[in-house]
Amino acid sequence: MNGKTFVSVFRSSKKVDTYLYVRRGQIWDDLPDSLRAIFGNPVHAMDLIMTPERKLARTTGREVLDAIVDKDFFLQMPEESSGYVVDFRRKPEQNRE
Repeated sequence: MNGKTFVSVFRSSKKVDTYLYVRRGQIWDDLPDSLRAIFGNPVHAMDLIMTPERKLARTTGREVLDAIVDKDFFLQMPEESSGYVVDFRRKPEQNRE
């Protein structure tokens, strides 16, 4: 996909640090049932103009646009965290898992 595409970004209500990129105006019910089930209710995060050259924190505009062409969405999952790095957002007893 070349050029500019208006994209909406949603965060998952079920999974931390999980985001879904879709064409702006994408009908939620048209996405795969399995995706909707694991993602939960979409919470609108932002709209943006995506170009192939755009650099994002964990991916590129080209990867997002290619996935939208192929699957109608791009799913961004959280990065793997190292087992010995403490997650300060969690209670201390949760870090000992």
